[in-house]
Amino acid sequence: MTIGAVLDALKPDFPDVSISKIRFLEAEGLVTPERTPSGYRHFSEDDVERLRYILSAQRDRFWPLKVIRESLDALDRGLTPPGDGGDADRPQPPRPAADPDVPTAASLTRATTLRLTRDELAASAGLDATMLEALETFGLLRADGSGHFGEAALAIAHAAASLAAYGIEPRHLRPFRTAADREIGLVQQVARPHRGKPGQTGKADPTGDILRLCISLHTALVKDGLGQA
Repeated sequence: MTIGAVLDALKPDFPDVSISKIRFLEAEGLVTPERTPSGYRHFSEDDVERLRYILSAQRDRFWPLKVIRESLDALDRGLTPPGDGGDADRPQPPRPAADPDVPTAASLTRATTLRLTRDELAASAGLDATMLEALETFGLLRADGSGHFGEAALAIAHAAASLAAYGIEPRHLRPFRTAADREIGLVQQVARPHRGKPGQTGKADPTGDILRLCISLHTALVKDGLGQA
């Protein structure tokens, strides 16, 4: 959009705005439209919305340019835009959205009826006998008392088989089991005092929720680490 088109878009809501006002806000560094090789300004829709925010802050909240600049910087860093709470209503850190990569507390503690033999597990995941034995040797797969494998073991086997395509062997996966066992030990230690005593009712077992929070932390740490790389 040209500066004239921007002015026409803003005039209905801000009758006092002028081209000189827009140029002034640009000179102050509050909006930075692109420039053509010939020097003409080209404003994007985001630039127009930014100008609306600035003009609203001046008209409705009486914010000085210093405060507006700080608020724009906060918005550029991902903070949540303010509502209509008055002069003190500044952009705020957002609440974290539910991560779809993190399972629910109920799914983590839900009992399953699936029981697979070693041959069935290997066939489903496409594992040969050597790979399956290695996963058992390094503690990734554990049969129950009857020698069967459950739903979680099926997921582990499929993940291990997929990782093998990238050259990741069962011996490389041992740290995952060690970390998981330590995490489970911590969760059980923390959850134990919160469980109801024998014969006591009405006190929910927090194990699933604590596990969910731990997995959420782990996922966030991995994503943060990848972002820092």
